[in-house]
Amino acid sequence: MEPVYRSVIGIARTVFAFEGLKFEVEGEEHIPATGGAVIAVNHTGYMDFTYAGLPPRRVKRYIRFMAKKEVFDNKISGPIMRALKHIPVDRGAGAQSYKAAVDSLRKGELVGVYPEATISRSFEIKEFKSGAARMAIEAGVPIIPTVIWGAQRVWTKGYPKRLGRTNTPISIAVGELIAPVGPPNELTDKLRSVMQKMLLELQEGYHHEPGAYWVPARLGGSAPTLEEADKLDAQDLAARAAKRVE
Repeated sequence: MEPVYRSVIGIARTVFAFEGLKFEVEGEEHIPATGGAVIAVNHTGYMDFTYAGLPPRRVKRYIRFMAKKEVFDNKISGPIMRALKHIPVDRGAGAQSYKAAVDSLRKGELVGVYPEATISRSFEIKEFKSGAARMAIEAGVPIIPTVIWGAQRVWTKGYPKRLGRTNTPISIAVGELIAPVGPPNELTDKLRSVMQKMLLELQEGYHHEPGAYWVPARLGGSAPTLEEADKLDAQDLAARAAKRVE
């Protein structure tokens, strides 16, 4: 029994209803009723982790998300994150975070990971870090690819929140389990390829407004291309590094 997590989900569902969010979920049957698994999620907005938690509820399961340590340090969000048994990621002590995730997987937990590591400003699938593949291999658990489309319309990097009643459609697809076999780099490439294909399929049935900021350039939107977004990310990293030096 997890009263805190259950209560938080209840509140989230109430908020979703207030916002008029319209969820379309496919592939829920791929979430196993028991056993550990890495839930790999694409990252387009600040709220997509809340949406990724919906498919596992079909079998009454919860995801333990890996989230940056700063969220746990916050006096408001920190106690909640710890109560939900999410996993803090300290960039200065990555090995400890990785070990905590592997331990959770071995205990039969679902661990949520963003292989892109940061929000994709292009809303395309960025290059993946190998962490999801490495922890799946080490823990001996499958990877479950999960793709969300529409989350960027609610709240994403560089744009105001739209948390009112927007009636935004959110599409979620859960893919077939990927076995934890092969070198980490090959498994990472396979995972990215699968999730790219899943994203394209989700986008096919979604109405995209021409020129909208949340629509990829490839689909006629004003979002930066993947290459342009990567340059913006690099500039941000350089600016943060310079600030730390100061």
